[in-house]
Parts: sequence; C-alpha cells; structure tokens
Amino acid sequence: MKQQTLKGSFTVKGKGLHTGLEIEATFLPAPENHGYKFQRVDLEGQPVIDALAEYVTSTTRGTVLERGDVKVSTVEHALAALYAAGIDNCLIQLNAPEMPILDGSAAIYCKNIEEVGIEEQKADKDFYIVKQKIEVRDDTTGASIIALPDDRFSIDVMVEFNSKVLANQFASLDNLADFPKEISACRTFVFVREILPLVKAGLIKGGDLDNAIVIYDTPMEQDELDTIADTMGSPRKQVNEFGYINSRPLEFENEPARHKLLDVLGDIALIGRPILGRIIATKPGHSLNTTFAKQIRKEIKRQDIQAPRYNPSAEPIMDVNQIRHFLPHRYPFMMVDKIIEKGENYIVGIKNVTVNEPFFQGHFPQEPVMPGVLQVEAMAQTGGLLVLSSVEEPEKYSTYFMKIDNVKFRQKVVPGDTLIFHVSFMTPLRRGCAMMKGYAFVGEKIVTECEFMAQIVKNK
Repeated sequence: MKQQTLKGSFTVKGKGLHTGLEIEATFLPAPENHGYKFQRVDLEGQPVIDALAEYVTSTTRGTVLERGDVKVSTVEHALAALYAAGIDNCLIQLNAPEMPILDGSAAIYCKNIEEVGIEEQKADKDFYIVKQKIEVRDDTTGASIIALPDDRFSIDVMVEFNSKVLANQFASLDNLADFPKEISACRTFVFVREILPLVKAGLIKGGDLDNAIVIYDTPMEQDELDTIADTMGSPRKQVNEFGYINSRPLEFENEPARHKLLDVLGDIALIGRPILGRIIATKPGHSLNTTFAKQIRKEIKRQDIQAPRYNPSAEPIMDVNQIRHFLPHRYPFMMVDKIIEKGENYIVGIKNVTVNEPFFQGHFPQEPVMPGVLQVEAMAQTGGLLVLSSVEEPEKYSTYFMKIDNVKFRQKVVPGDTLIFHVSFMTPLRRGCAMMKGYAFVGEKIVTECEFMAQIVKNK
C-alpha cells in the first residue's frame, strides 16, 4: 500500500471551543514521509509542530500539542478524519492556538476530504504492526486501552458514566471506510453540571448547543440553568426533565460512545503511523489515549524499523528454486532461503541458520557464531533480488558490491536462529546503481544493519 495525501487544499472556518476565537484552518497536500504537521501562520516565522504523541502536554477537554512556544489544541477531530481517510501526509495551517470546533464532530473535515480527493504517492505506507498484546491501564478509574494482533485495523469502545441519562454505551468500527457514515457526525458532549467548573477553568468559551451534545442529568433550579446559559452567551431554555437538551436530535442512540471512538482514533493518529491491530478501549479519555500513543512512540523511536511479520506456514513469494533463477550463487554461498514480501521499493527475505553451515566448522568450533560479513552478504543477496526484479531477463544480469557503509553488528547470530532481512532502496535506481539500506532481525531485535551500494551488470 502506498502513502496518500490530499489532491488539493481546503479551508474550514469556525470558533474555537476553548478560546472562542474565530479561526481559519487550511489543509494542504504534503510530500511523502511528511506526516501530519500544524503550522501557526499567526506567529512570527510561522513555526511548525509535528502531530506526534511526544508533544502532547495537556489533555483537559481536548488534546494539546506544544513544542517550545508553539501550541495547538483540540486537534483530535481533524486528525481522526485524516487517519480514517488513509491520508498519511498533510500540512494544516491555522491562525490561532486551537482548531475550530465546527459542529463538535469530524463530519465537515470528511466532507471536504471527499470533495478535494486523495492522491496516491510513490512511497510505501509504514504501518505499526501490533504483534503482541499492548495494554495501558488507569487503575484509579478502571479505564484501559488494549491493542491485539490482527491483519487489519478495527476498534471497539465502551463508555461508562455515573449518570441517569448516559450510563453504559458501546461503539465499534471494523472498517475505516465506514468512518464518514458511522462515526464522523458524532458530536462531543458535556454534562450541564460540568459547564460552570469548565468556564471557571477558562475553558469552553466557544461552547454552545450547536457544537456539543449537552446532557442534563442532575436536578437544578431554573434560575441556575439560566445563569449557565447567560454565562455561555446561549439562549435560556426551559428544562423540565432529564435528557439531551439540544434542539438537534442525536445522530445515533449511542452517539456519545461513537464520539469517544472518534477521539480515540484522533489521538492514536499521533503515533505517526497507521496501525494494523485491534483496539479495545474501555472508558477512554484523551489522557489514556495519548499515554497509549506515547508508549508506542517510544517503541518506534527505540527501533527505527519494526521486524517484518513472518508466518513460516505462508506461501513464499519466491522459494529457493525461483531464487536460483535470479541469483548466480550456489552452495556454499547461496544465503537466502525464500522471499516472503516485496514492494516496489523494498523486499523481505529469510535465512534459516543451521548448525550444518560449513562456516561453523571454523567460526567457532566451540561456540558457533555466524560471521557478520556473511550476514551482510545474505542481506546483499536479498537486495540483489530486489534490484534484479526491476529488469527484464534478470537471469542475464548480476549485482556486485561497490560500497558498504555504517555497518553495525548488535547481537550474535547462532545455529537455530531465523534471520529476517528487510532491504529497501535509499534512492531510485540510477544508471544501474542502487543505494540500499538493510536490516537483519532475529525475532523482534535488529542484529545487523548497514547501507550499501550495488551495481547491476549484464553477464558476458
């Protein structure tokens, strides 16, 4: 799958939920590997902040990104719409410290994305693959987010409130393509009893009955309700029974739970990569959501690239007989057993290391260790298969090393290990020369990495 960006730009205008300011935000196409970024065009130098979890500094009634003097809040609805649309790269320019709240949902963003269209780019998508259970829990509230391995992305959300109107609700999304229809129009919500404390905290200056679901579930005198309405600059409303006091009816019976799902989606977009896995969120909130995203960001920063998924039972793209058709190497120097994955710019190969390898007789008799140079050779052969697959009649060509740089050996490779090689182009193939970056994994750990240049030459 390829990365995607917008085909064109679009602008949304509206007031900020917390500042009450009139705000304009423009969404622009961005180049490959750009990610999501916010640009404050109202500040000197028009600084940019990356939409990544490590820059989250506050989660009170919205997600706040801050880096140095640059601050952007209430980013989750816009990011949810971009993430659900499969957009990887987008620059968002805005003239205020927060995104406009619009109608309290992501529907307007989705509508504009559909109108301008989506453009496929050349670079491959870089997924974060959930390979084992990941859990973040708040023991004081019983809230949790669990990620489980799956071949696709899906999300389940369960909410629970101590409320006669909104108690337990459940929402799920099994396909991101359903987000515009099933989730995007679901609005943020607030309890009437929360409004004055939020106002006193300097928040929700732009809140009203048009951009949030307002829930009345605690008895109040009418004059108290009138005071709240006057404070918010909203028309007074006679309220005689518990319930939702908006004029606009709910989009769905479980609209609050669906909005919580929207928030989770927007916050996990701060991971910086699309996820392959199943998310189960119980009583989620921005604090828990972003803690989950930060945990995965730490893992991503610890290791530049994830180990490719390897299922020994799956049919390979190339078996050893097909590899022999491409490569001139033969025993004892054929170092790739099979190819399990290949894209336009990358390839994944497998080498099963057994005690019967001839080099173990001398390296070392008492402690067999695979020589690092042979690991690099196996990586290069894998890269050679990537290069040769780009030419017609590959059996008439060979690839040769020209340069090896930045080699790192991180861990021993011994009999019984399965080496997984991930090799990708660093630059496009030019004049028969390819610059490639290679990683060798055992399990989830990188054991070897290097950069190398190879040349493809027609056999005489």
